[in-house]
Amino acid sequence: MQQAAIFVLHHGATEGVTGSCHQLQVGEASILIDCGLFQGREQRDGLAIDFAIEQLRALVVTHVHIDHVGRIPYLLAAGFTGPIYCSAPSALLLPAILEDALKIGFTKNKALIAQILAKLESQLCPLAYNDWQPIADMELKIRLQRAGHILGSAYVECATANQTIVFSGDLGAPHSPLLMPPQAPVTADVLILESTYGDKNHDSRVDRRLRLKAAIEHALTDGGTLLIPAFSLGRTQDLLYEIEGIISEFGQGHAAPNLPWQELEIVVDSPLAANFTALYRKLKPFWNLEAQARLKAGRHPLAFEQMTVIDNHQDHLNAVQYLARSHKPFIVLAGSGMCTGGRVVNYLKALLGESRNDVLFVGYQAEGTPGRAILDYGPAFNPHQVDETPSEVAVSAKPEPWVELDGHRYIIRAQVHQVSGYSAHAGQDDLLNFATAISPPPKQIRLVHGEAHAKAVLQHKLNELLPDTEVLIP
Repeated sequence: MQQAAIFVLHHGATEGVTGSCHQLQVGEASILIDCGLFQGREQRDGLAIDFAIEQLRALVVTHVHIDHVGRIPYLLAAGFTGPIYCSAPSALLLPAILEDALKIGFTKNKALIAQILAKLESQLCPLAYNDWQPIADMELKIRLQRAGHILGSAYVECATANQTIVFSGDLGAPHSPLLMPPQAPVTADVLILESTYGDKNHDSRVDRRLRLKAAIEHALTDGGTLLIPAFSLGRTQDLLYEIEGIISEFGQGHAAPNLPWQELEIVVDSPLAANFTALYRKLKPFWNLEAQARLKAGRHPLAFEQMTVIDNHQDHLNAVQYLARSHKPFIVLAGSGMCTGGRVVNYLKALLGESRNDVLFVGYQAEGTPGRAILDYGPAFNPHQVDETPSEVAVSAKPEPWVELDGHRYIIRAQVHQVSGYSAHAGQDDLLNFATAISPPPKQIRLVHGEAHAKAVLQHKLNELLPDTEVLIP
């Protein structure tokens, strides 16, 4: 009997780090792995699905970040009625993130949003990790394995009678807060591998905690605000977990003069982040052993005393004005993580112009986003440098860096930090370890979800380590 032909088609995440969408075709039928939104310089005017869906038997969601799920409403609108497979945590989180995305970028019509969400939930099919699921009308079965990226994230094993294709989704780094680390698949003939940080490694868990502590202490010393642009899902919860740990460990000491760590105030100014944090607390059975131990010790890593959540818009505006004129130190976590919109933009407008304030980036900043511009051009934090507001002479001699927000330019005088270890993505060594742990090695590896340089560097490394494997950049 002739084996069905197998093809992998890429509908996104080939020119950058957004729009993840890959199609696995087996004979006359196919499945879709993710259906994400394009962001930053990859952003597109038209969001309608631009590929045929008649052959689609299922959608498999690796995790619920918007660059992996943001076009699902458009897929449903195009007529897709098949099952949407994902992990149990993702099934809980997905409706919440798509409801927010619909309100912002699709429609304000509550009835229409409710209709879309009802259709979504009717097609959701949660799967347990490590259980095989046959795909109807296909010679194919799939299995989800923990990816360690955010709660509920998974990589997908797709097995036919004679071949296994693995889609990595987004992989996390080992020792991530709250999450169990990913384990490489036993076998894979073809590996579709993300490459976000294919050209660099992250700080270790110990180093990044110390750098986070140093950034907080620097920002608070002169009465400034430490603003952390953070994705509502994943990064915010990781940071809260780590800040609670720092407060617990150094609670008897001072974060700044006359400010004990136990009195430091942390503001989460994002209703969506607060909602996800509450959902994370509901998903405690999926937390890792370290997090479980904190719970048993009576600690509350995602709901501690120093944390304040700002819900309504007027309270948000009041907080921005208060922090802009006061010299009371705060930490503020606000979305979006790449500063493309959301409440963080108002904070940036109010705080960027003063050197007593600090901005800390803990996640990837895609090309073409305001976050990337601030990171590239803003004054980098130097712990040995005394902060001074640039004099008029200095300004005239060398133009100050700026970023465009809502069509206006804002001078960047705030100190800019980056702690890469808090990225939810695997670093270069983590990606290499994942790929080389597969035995025998894959016949082919395709690198997606990365900028051109990151993919090229990772391709070179993989070619050295796996000389018999074809490493492609689609």
